[in-house]
Amino acid sequence: MEIFNSVQSFRKFVWGVLLYNILVILWGAFVRATGSGAGCGAHWPLCNGEVIPRAPAVETLIEFTHRLSSGLVVLLMIILVASAFRLFPKGHVVRKSVIAAGIFTIIESLIGAVLVLNELTGQNDSIHRAIVMMVHLINTFLLVASILLTARWSSDESPVQINFNRGGWGILIGIGLAGMIILGASGAVTALGDTLYPSSSLVEGFQQDFDPTANILIRLRIFHPAIAAFVGVYTIGVSLSIRRKFPFQSIQHSTTVLSAVYALQLLLGVINVILLAPVWMQILHLLVTNLIWLAWLWLAESFFSGRFALQSRSDHPVHQSISQPLA
Repeated sequence: MEIFNSVQSFRKFVWGVLLYNILVILWGAFVRATGSGAGCGAHWPLCNGEVIPRAPAVETLIEFTHRLSSGLVVLLMIILVASAFRLFPKGHVVRKSVIAAGIFTIIESLIGAVLVLNELTGQNDSIHRAIVMMVHLINTFLLVASILLTARWSSDESPVQINFNRGGWGILIGIGLAGMIILGASGAVTALGDTLYPSSSLVEGFQQDFDPTANILIRLRIFHPAIAAFVGVYTIGVSLSIRRKFPFQSIQHSTTVLSAVYALQLLLGVINVILLAPVWMQILHLLVTNLIWLAWLWLAESFFSGRFALQSRSDHPVHQSISQPLA
């Protein structure tokens, strides 16, 4: 199944798929935040044993809509993979990235099935649910990454060559990506704790966080702000260092966006705590998290693919090129 005859139309479609996936991710967060994950019972792929639920409750409608939107993701991914194999030659990086996207999409569906069939939804507060939620978040990050790379690499006239031998700067960027994955996983657990054990006041929330008898999901919440602060300082620090080392326009733009969006996220995180994590703020918080992840990926791909090096040769011929390992 393919519907594209040109790389240009394929590229636009990929960006559309990326946007749609982010919307599905946000809707999934809404399902969790409203406690609607059990809206279809312990049935998958059916909803309460039916293909289309009859006289559904609000929670059922929310969950069923999420399943339909997730099913459309699978269809879009089939089109994406088929079109990529038609338009790009064997061995092309776009084929590799789109295969990765397809695999992560399948895993995403399987994780959803695990959550439903094992009743790790609704008011379930087990550590097993927390672990699956973390895996879910990590897989979602990898899915978004593979789609973004597909979009970027399909824009190149010649196949991009990825080189991870970038010395110390490459290691710093790799640590930043790993930090974002850890931060996202901790955020998934924190959001789950906020949903299952909402606080009536800020003081009560802090008391719960440090109560040794409280549920593990509550006691784990305290780690997320600390991780966020550490990753934030690291992100902004690395961005400023890269800006000074490679003063080229594309780097300036990438690092500025990354630092600005992360600073915004820190502010939103504080507001989220003060407001006791309302649903709308949880969704906004997750949206900005995805934007930060995309900004980090954009910077990393530009660095490891040598795009910055190409600009350095054209703009500053005598400047050190990052096409060689950097100390």
